[in-house]
Formats: sequence, structure tokens, C-alpha cells
Amino acid sequence: MTAELVTVEEGNGRVILVVVAHADDAALFLGGTILRWSDAGWRVVLVRVTDDRWDSVGLDEKQTAGRNADELQRAARILGIDEVINLGYATDQLGDASEVALREKIIRCIREYRPYALVSFDPYAMYGEDNQDHLLVGAATDEAFWTSQFDLHHPEHLKEGLQPHGCFERWYFGRQVMKVTDVVDITAVIARKVDAVLCHTTMLANMLHQLSLQARTGGWTLPMVEEARTSGDYRPIFESMLYRRGESVGLHFDVAAAEEFRVVRFGGMLEMLQAHGKRIEE
Repeated sequence: MTAELVTVEEGNGRVILVVVAHADDAALFLGGTILRWSDAGWRVVLVRVTDDRWDSVGLDEKQTAGRNADELQRAARILGIDEVINLGYATDQLGDASEVALREKIIRCIREYRPYALVSFDPYAMYGEDNQDHLLVGAATDEAFWTSQFDLHHPEHLKEGLQPHGCFERWYFGRQVMKVTDVVDITAVIARKVDAVLCHTTMLANMLHQLSLQARTGGWTLPMVEEARTSGDYRPIFESMLYRRGESVGLHFDVAAAEEFRVVRFGGMLEMLQAHGKRIEE
């Protein structure tokens, strides 16, 4: 299957459920596409699995969790996210968490919000992914896609008035997506994506701290990193990084900036639907 530049259709109030591990994942990985969706009238609901309580430098745990939660809300407003759901798991510990227990919480969200599309990490994008939180969230969300349709999976949900639900599309993202199928042009919104990313100052400070530590161990210094850490102005370095990433994807599709995904429609059986399906009259 060849990757193609796709048109973002009108949402007309339909829901897209995005499931991420950390506060900054949405803006960094797919902030431009979320903007395109919200601008087109989709209702984007974000599920954050962890509380990011340790993602900072020089702060205590309570300060870190509070700041990261507040910064996520600011980023969400820029991205046009309609609602943020926080599941509250301890960050960087999902490697020891029950995937089945997490899956139940995601199933509940699917049944409550009844999304057209379910979006999360590509569980098969293993190369370069060293974050177990990302991997477990991707795997649990992937399984929740089909288990949310079974009435014998968590019948307690049905007793509460929820019903099984089938998502029509699954969108996968990652550091390196296993097999890119869909590319979204974010040229018109990348500046707003940058603004959303820059809301996450607590996590960005920690990211720069990590880069500084690694460089020093190797006998290097990175002046632009040290300048950002000293001045507190993160825009130049992250704007450069985000534009460069967008350009590298867009280059192959003759657009200035883009984001890439693996998308599965109708459970991978779209040809059957197109050959034998009939549109429901509204």
C-alpha cells in the first residue's frame, strides 16, 4: 500500500478519541492533525493515561504533576481539544501495570464517547521506541478497539447504560510508524502546533536537561540547548525541531509540513465494504 496525502473531511460533530501516555504526546506527535480535525468540526477527546508526576527537573512530585496537568489544559485549548480525560496512572511505570486493567478503562471511554476514529501509538512501531508507557498504551488501545464491541467484555458497563461500540477507523502514530498509509498536510497549522508544544514548559525543560546530560557524557556541549536552558526561551530550538520534522515528512508529498500515520479502516476489510456495502440514509 502506497502512502497518500489525505483530505480531512468535515467532522460534523463526530468524535475522535485520542489515547496517549503523557501530557505532551498529543502536541508533539500529531498536534497539526488534531488542529486540522478540530478546525474541520470534529470533536476531539483526549485520554491521558499517566499523570507525568516525575517529568520535570528541579521540582518536587506534587509541583510536577500540577504543572504538567495545567500545561496540558493550555495546550488542549490551542489544539481545539474538546475534553481531556486523565486516568491517573503513575508515569514511567506502565511496564509493570496490567494491560487488561488499562484496556478496560479505554473500553469504557470508547463506549461512553462512541468515536468514529480511535487514535493511539502504533504498537508495532518498535524501532527507536524505548518508552514502555507508549508501548503499553498502544497495545491496550489496539485491543480495546475490538473488545469494546463484545457484549461479554465488561458487562458491568452495559448495566450502567453503556453499549458495545465499533470504531470505523484506527489511526496509529509513533516515533517511526510501521507502515505509513496516510499523510496529513499541516502547513497551515504548524505555527499553532508549535504554540501548543511550547505550553509544556515543564516537560520541555526536562527534555533539554536530558540532552545536556547526554552531550556532556560524550564530551560535547550543544550551545543552542544551553542557551535555551539559560534564557528559558524554548521557542527557537523547538520551533526549529518541529518545522524540520514537518518538512521531512512533507517533502515527499510536495507540501511544506506534514504528519504521517498508519490508518486501518473498517477493520482492514474496506474493500468488502466498498464492494457490498450500502450507505445508511440519514
